[in-house]
Formats: sequence, structure tokens, C-alpha cells
Amino acid sequence: MLRALYSSAAGMDSQQLNLDVIANNLANVNTTGFKRAKIEFQDLLYQTSRPAGAELGAGNQVPTGFQIGHGSRPVATARIFTNGELTRTGERLDVAIQGDGFFEVQMPDGSRAYTRDGALKMDANGRITTNEGLPLLSGFQPIPPGTTSLVIAPTGEVTASGPNGSQTFRIQLVRFANPAGLEAIGRNLFRETPASGTPELGNPGENGFGELAQGYLEMSNVKIVEEMVNMIIAQRAYEVNAKAVQSADEMMQMANNLRR
Repeated sequence: MLRALYSSAAGMDSQQLNLDVIANNLANVNTTGFKRAKIEFQDLLYQTSRPAGAELGAGNQVPTGFQIGHGSRPVATARIFTNGELTRTGERLDVAIQGDGFFEVQMPDGSRAYTRDGALKMDANGRITTNEGLPLLSGFQPIPPGTTSLVIAPTGEVTASGPNGSQTFRIQLVRFANPAGLEAIGRNLFRETPASGTPELGNPGENGFGELAQGYLEMSNVKIVEEMVNMIIAQRAYEVNAKAVQSADEMMQMANNLRR
């Protein structure tokens, strides 16, 4: 019965973390470029009283073993990199990625980070930045002063036109062999890890890279109804494990109250 208490407690802890992940998904339902996460579990160690295939004598073997598990544990929170819905904004610096790829960003310490958040801004020097002022790399160039027209083609060509003529440059995207291995560092940013693989540069619309959509933003890929269903399932699983703790406690109480 003590085993049941600890196994159920492990299950309750797992479902609590499951609820934490679901709550974070729901909290970011309106976060641009956010990718939902799902928690994954494994069962814990087993106590084997009799292994399957044990010899019983006279050439007979046990067809099935006798094992008791010790609950579950969370082992990963996997990011789901499916595309979110596109929302039209009409802003000339709002750019959505339709397909695979990330924008490359320079961090204050000089390192690189990656984002799907296409709500871009322009600073006083004409540099294209994120909402927090981090400059974008991989082909982004400063916009000349006095630019009256800025056109971003689906294939990444940018044409900035003004009284002094036009300037053209091309944006590139970055992708990874295993985007689920990227480390989320907040602020809609991801960081390369050994599990993600090295970044690969490419032109939008070529070799499997996604295309760009000017005047649009990619919204979160969180589906509210799906997350609500997952929340109910997590809640019910927590309740069942709590009930198992209560049942084990009642059985121990009955055992303690036995009289000769």
C-alpha cells in the first residue's frame, strides 16, 4: 500500500506539470509566432517479483512475469512547429513565414537567436529590429531615410523606394534539422543547441524554405478547444491519482484497526 501512495504521488506530480504546460500554451494563445508544447511521460522502475520465462522445473517456464510499477515521470516538453494562422495587419514591416524557417536575430552579447515573430520594427538608424530592438541578420539591411515604399516579395527580395532612388536587398531564412531541439529563451526567441543541429541559411521559397507574406503576422498555433480538452483530461487524471492515494490510506487505516 505504501507503493501505491508513492506511485500515485508521482502521477499527481506528473499531471501537475502537464497542467503547467497547458496553462502556458493558453497564456500564449495570442503571442505572435508562438509554438505550443506538449509534455511527454515515461513509466518509472518496476519491481520484478518473478521474471517472465523463469524455469519451474521439468522444462516448464513461466509464461508471464510479475512486475509492479512505481508511477510515471515527465521526460520532455516537445515543441510542435506546425504553422499558425496568418492574420492580415497591413503594416509594411509585418512579415509572416509560410512554411519552414526562422528569422536570425543578434543578441546583445553578440550571439545569435532565432524567431518566427514577424512583427518587425525600424529603429532611428533604419535598422530592422524585433519589438525589443534586437537587430535582424541574414540579409536585412538598413532602410534609407526618406523611403516612401517598402515592398517585400514572397521570395525575400526587398525594394525600398524613395526620392533618392531605390535600394534592393534579399532576406534569407534559417532552418534546423531538428527544430524541436531548439531552446526557448523567452521573448519569442529560440537558441541553437546540439540537438537542433547547425543553422542552415537559404532563400525563401527555395529548397523547402517557407515564403514570406508582407502585411501578415503568424499567430500562435495553440488551439483553444484542444488545450481545454487536454486540461480536462489532466484534471481527471489528477483526481484519479488522488483517489488512489485516498484508497491506499483507507486500506492502511483498516489494517491498523484490526483486532485479534
